[in-house]
Amino acid sequence: MSRPAPAFYALGGGGVRDYVTLLHPPYTAWHLSYVVVGACLATVVDWWVLGLTVLAFALAMGIGAHALDELNGRPLRTSIPSRVLVALAVVSVAAAAAIGIAVAFAETLWILPLVAAGAALVPVYNLELLGGRIHTDVGFGLAWGAFPLVTAYVAQTGAFRAETAFAAAWATLLSLAQRRLSHQARRLRRRTADVDGRLVLEDGTVEPLTRETLLEAPEAALRLLGASTVVLAAGLLALRV
Repeated sequence: MSRPAPAFYALGGGGVRDYVTLLHPPYTAWHLSYVVVGACLATVVDWWVLGLTVLAFALAMGIGAHALDELNGRPLRTSIPSRVLVALAVVSVAAAAAIGIAVAFAETLWILPLVAAGAALVPVYNLELLGGRIHTDVGFGLAWGAFPLVTAYVAQTGAFRAETAFAAAWATLLSLAQRRLSHQARRLRRRTADVDGRLVLEDGTVEPLTRETLLEAPEAALRLLGASTVVLAAGLLALRV
């Protein structure tokens, strides 16, 4: 069986393509949408603060977290040197923290604890520190779903309200669905050497089971869920403009 790409969005070929793959574009867009949703829950949206919040999460999560994830076992099989991955992680997380601190002193100091938590979450989760206690399904849902949404709302309002809790629960549950689906896809793409089997329907039809047929449903669901979250965020932006 030929070895498949490590992810449906992996470009392959090295060079600049590796850096694009490193960003996990569909997933980064998905999780940045949580930032937009959180900010748009505010009665009045401060667009400058929202832009900075999106930039901070794009740096810390889109670049920093993914660089450390690649450093930890090379799941995307890129040829990016380890020292470059470390530099990307350190610079991007430091820049994100600096943006967060600047927003805190300009708008609300309540986001300072969230800035500190975010800076710690990146290495703890992606390098599986603390014995991997946070690198779990629930840890992923809270860190990659609820956290960006709550941080964006607090940056806008300096508060935490009931609607924020419900929205954070939504983001957590959706991220848990992503985790379950992507776990199946990663297992088939990265850890499965061969697939052998068949599916026999009640009418006698026999369908072969292959890696491609097993990947079709979870990866289609991942694409659709990610796209739907981006569309929701775009709709909320349009509502607020």
